Amino acid sequence: MFLHRIPLILRGEKRSVAEAKKSPEAVKGSAFDWALIKRLFAYTRPYKGRFILVLSLTLISAALSPLIPWVFQHILDKPTLQGNVAGVRTWILISLGLLLVRAAIMYLLTSLTGWLGQSVIRDIRIKVYDHLTGMNLRFFDKNPVGMLQTRTISDVETLNDIFSEGIAHILEELLTLIFIFAVMFATSWKLTLVVLTSVPVLLVATWIFKNAVKSAFQGVRKYVSLMNAFLQEHITGMLAIQIFNREKVEYDRFEQLNREHEQANQRSVTAYSIFFPVVEVVTALAQALLVWYGVGNVLNDYLSFGVMVAFLMYINMFFRPIRMLADQFNTLQLGMVSAERIFKILDQDDKIPNEGTLMAPPKGSDMQITFDKVWFAYTEQDWVLRDVSFEVQSGQKIAFVGSTGAGKSTIINLLTRFYEINRGKIAINGHDIDDYELSQLRQLVGLVLQDVFLFSGTVYENITLNHPGISLEQAKRAAEVVGADKFIENLPGGYMYNVQERGATLSAGQRQLIAFARVIAFDPSILILDEATSNIDTESEEMIQAAIDKVLAGRTSILVAHRLSTIQKADQILVMEKGQIVERGNHQSLLEQDGLYRRLYTLQFADASVAV
Repeated sequence: MFLHRIPLILRGEKRSVAEAKKSPEAVKGSAFDWALIKRLFAYTRPYKGRFILVLSLTLISAALSPLIPWVFQHILDKPTLQGNVAGVRTWILISLGLLLVRAAIMYLLTSLTGWLGQSVIRDIRIKVYDHLTGMNLRFFDKNPVGMLQTRTISDVETLNDIFSEGIAHILEELLTLIFIFAVMFATSWKLTLVVLTSVPVLLVATWIFKNAVKSAFQGVRKYVSLMNAFLQEHITGMLAIQIFNREKVEYDRFEQLNREHEQANQRSVTAYSIFFPVVEVVTALAQALLVWYGVGNVLNDYLSFGVMVAFLMYINMFFRPIRMLADQFNTLQLGMVSAERIFKILDQDDKIPNEGTLMAPPKGSDMQITFDKVWFAYTEQDWVLRDVSFEVQSGQKIAFVGSTGAGKSTIINLLTRFYEINRGKIAINGHDIDDYELSQLRQLVGLVLQDVFLFSGTVYENITLNHPGISLEQAKRAAEVVGADKFIENLPGGYMYNVQERGATLSAGQRQLIAFARVIAFDPSILILDEATSNIDTESEEMIQAAIDKVLAGRTSILVAHRLSTIQKADQILVMEKGQIVERGNHQSLLEQDGLYRRLYTLQFADASVAV
């Protein structure tokens, strides 16, 4: 049922955006966290050959950069002064050849780094998703869905920039800077010193720009993640927002988040709009100093005209890497922030231990369940179950009743190892459930919950969950058992009808019937029904009750229910209160005890008679 989520959704109104800013989204990343870089680049090992090729092409590209000005210097100083037209033509062809070679190398570099980045982020995204599917429910209790979506999609995508625009380009710019400086110094150390007089101004501007953009981009990433989490929660909870007229309040909260995101982007735009003109001014200043110093030397024959022209070209090539490095360092820092966030998820140890080796017994085998002095708390020492012990004999049907929060559903979560117990032991056929290989343990158990989750896809796909071993005919037979076949066949396309996200086009009762068909199609040895008929109307409940009785016959079963009419045929009923079993017996014996069960029964059926 959706309405039980309303308090959780509305509780979000009490949290201000200021509190949201204190979230762990604001991870501080360093551009050169070598441990992080080493760990990230470990994912390039399957592509070692192409990675080495990228590094080699980067070195060649950087080495070719200063050759074009050098060629023009020689054209002006030798064949031009000598009136050698053929020589000029030859050197021009050489320069064109160098440009074509460098263009080809740049094409290969862009293609290879893009391919490498996409391959690595594909592997990382698959690893993150695989990691998430192995986590226990405690992990998902602590981490918002929107945040996990951001980690798996947006943050992983940001890592692509490290490979396509980050490390390789930074290395290329650094090498280019070194090669150009070496050639400039070898050509004229005096002119080189003149050019370097303006570099300190550029370095200071670059440092300020780098820090400003880093801060702005971290804010952008933080608010993207917060908006993702906000939207996921509020779109899912739209019914609660609308029914309580909270549209304006939630609009204001989202507007504030969106405004913070815009302001973070504006700060980055401001930084860029200041930095690049500063670079142009500094470059022009260096050129002016060069012309001021160089013209006199050219006129006095202390300096050749070719060297003067080459240095004017070198200046642009020298300052461009410095300018680009500032931007690319920020790209690298953003990538490091994303990498840190992703590895923080991958390093969390809430993964379900799966060290068991036992296989599931064959279908039809005896199934005995034992809880022996089990204690459990979702948070430390806040006990939800206290010293719970019971046995379910093979083929027996046992039911749990009690008020909300008594611990009934928690027992199901522990049996399926969605959570790990704190103390005690849970066993199936005398073997600790930890001794079973996890997929084998869950193969034994079929679960129908109160809140049915249907995936976007066909009815057939939702019954089989794309299990290759369940045919369409088997799915149809499962639907017939619970009486779902009639409404399914009336749908456009029948079993191929697309139910859309979360089964939005079906009624609650129809979704519940598909859930029953799903569990029957998988034919588990142990069947668990957790408030499984609560969303079904009386007519539908009567229609499937006989089928449920057939399915439960001879099958070890656990039922959790508030509607006591659904569990009166149980072999044993356990009454829970505050995490403890306070009464045991069948329906008749519990009524005779005149305890909590009788009070619940009297209250429920008194309410029913009043309603009639």
